[in-house]
Amino acid sequence: MAEIKTERLDGYRRLIDIARDLASTLDLDILLSRIVHAAAEISGAEAASILLYDDTSRQLYFQVSTNMDESTRRGIMVPLDGSIAGWIVTNRKAVRITNAHEDPRFYSNVEAITGLSTQSLLGIPLITKNKVVGVLEALNKHRGKFTETDESMLLVLGAQAAVAIENTRLFQQSDLISEFVHELRTPLSSLSTATYLLLRPEMSQDQRDQIINNIHNETMRLNALASSFLDLARLESGRVQFRKTVFSLADLMYECKDIMSSKAIEDDIQLRVESPDGLPLLEADRDKIKQVLLNLLSNAIKYNRPNGTVMLRAETREHDVVIYVQDTGIGIPEEALPHLFQKFYRVREHEARASGTGLGLSICKQIIYGHGGRIEVRSKMGVGTVFMLSLPRSGKTAPREGVTGELKKPVKKP
Repeated sequence: MAEIKTERLDGYRRLIDIARDLASTLDLDILLSRIVHAAAEISGAEAASILLYDDTSRQLYFQVSTNMDESTRRGIMVPLDGSIAGWIVTNRKAVRITNAHEDPRFYSNVEAITGLSTQSLLGIPLITKNKVVGVLEALNKHRGKFTETDESMLLVLGAQAAVAIENTRLFQQSDLISEFVHELRTPLSSLSTATYLLLRPEMSQDQRDQIINNIHNETMRLNALASSFLDLARLESGRVQFRKTVFSLADLMYECKDIMSSKAIEDDIQLRVESPDGLPLLEADRDKIKQVLLNLLSNAIKYNRPNGTVMLRAETREHDVVIYVQDTGIGIPEEALPHLFQKFYRVREHEARASGTGLGLSICKQIIYGHGGRIEVRSKMGVGTVFMLSLPRSGKTAPREGVTGELKKPVKKP
């Protein structure tokens, strides 16, 4: 009995240390990682995970786990009905289970994806201000069964964790909103000036038409900025869950080429695609990877030179597939390269050449990193730029029928 009391006291002392640790960061990824490792430690479990709850879509999704890397867990959704985690959210109660496979609420699909067999399970709701933000689960007790003491300590940790998660989210949102408002000032100022000039009686019709055209362009830019901002905010908060499928990368590359062909012809740019035989299938969110490729191709065309070339190609390595988007454009100054993926960053030398939101590359980075990949850039002024995307490869390959060699430049129609 004395040994149990000592163990319990040590556990609560550890919770005090953990609470101090959780309060020291406002980075959501670091915070969640600390929570799950603390949960596994204090409950004596093999693994622990956090599933966050989106009350708008009424969906649960894995956000962090001690036994899954990010590219594996992103996209794993758990239904509210027919899962233990869903029951915990709906009923706002803790659950202790000795044999998960015998429980009718057990959702076995996660096991198939992660490869970790679940025997015992302890799960608690993460609640703050009467709002459920997610579920904290500890899996497979190392010795014996999960106890009432384990549950009690996990509930204390969960209460601390829920508050920390909500505070971090609010901080991230306020930080993003302040950046967004700052970026809104310039186009809003332009619109205010334009509308003032339209009211001036001495304006000629030609001047009015030009001002109206400027208002239209600024309005379109504001719309693009708002859409991109919301996209990035959802990616950074972890609320975007990738819908992974297995698909042909070669087919996607040619599809993106077809979409961008008219823009390339208009700017007198030669757009080429190379995909080697035996290119592995990708297991990823096809729409998101397409979004990245179209963004990079658009930039490669936009910042190119007349009669320039854009090459989209891929190659297979041992563990990944590398996609290259290479252009013969004006290049990027060396001092700008470290800042290229920062929110709202625009290369000063490019600003007069083309408009943009400064969010496209930040979004690309979030998507590629969310797939467990990498994005890099090399550039030389006056020579061109190449973006390299590395994505984990699938073990399957599929030949592309009816497409061989290099595409020629489309012929302009008279």
